[in-house]
Amino acid sequence: MKKYLAEAVGTMVLVLMGCGVAVSLGCDPVNNIPAVVGTALAFGLAVVAMAYTIGGISGCHINPAITLGCFLSGRMSGKDACGYICGQVVGAFIGSALLALLTNSVADFQGTGANDLQAGVSVMGGLLAEIIFTCVFVLVVLGATAKTNGATNNFAGLAIGLSLVLVHLVCIRYTGTSVNPARSLAPAIFQGGTALTNLWIFIIGPFIGAACAAGIWKAIEPEK
Repeated sequence: MKKYLAEAVGTMVLVLMGCGVAVSLGCDPVNNIPAVVGTALAFGLAVVAMAYTIGGISGCHINPAITLGCFLSGRMSGKDACGYICGQVVGAFIGSALLALLTNSVADFQGTGANDLQAGVSVMGGLLAEIIFTCVFVLVVLGATAKTNGATNNFAGLAIGLSLVLVHLVCIRYTGTSVNPARSLAPAIFQGGTALTNLWIFIIGPFIGAACAAGIWKAIEPEK
């Protein structure tokens, strides 16, 4: 249970800090580029912080897509995978609830940083973006944490956090960047509107991307 609780705490921090910065800075990929950079850094730094806080307890997935990738790679049981995902979803809802409580007290703040298709982006374009960039991100996670990949796992937290910054910098223009179903689910429930209508993109896309990453890693993983 400590592992699942750690995943809940870590995901809560990720959503509160990452989405919180997006809301506070007014992240707009067309009209506010500095806020885009700030939001990307916030999500990356939150992952780094949590990796060195709960990494020794649960491995710090804080993302159902990563958990699926680890399960498909044979690194965890189905029972643990379900427990991790449940913890992550609960943590995301707590983080979103805290953010909603804060933003509701400030007239100029709106929403909870929910993902949605950006201006001019089609449903297929958004789905492809989530598949592609989740695949890249989860592949980094699998490679950086592999015991068969030399000493790279000593710096896994830093590598994963920086890769998430990079993914956000590229993908925010298309979908606001999810690559994490729990991060998208809770804010969409609180925010509603088109974020809720398009929520399926940010659940299905990351899971497909994670499955692709697991397949790629199995093909290139060094022998033990």
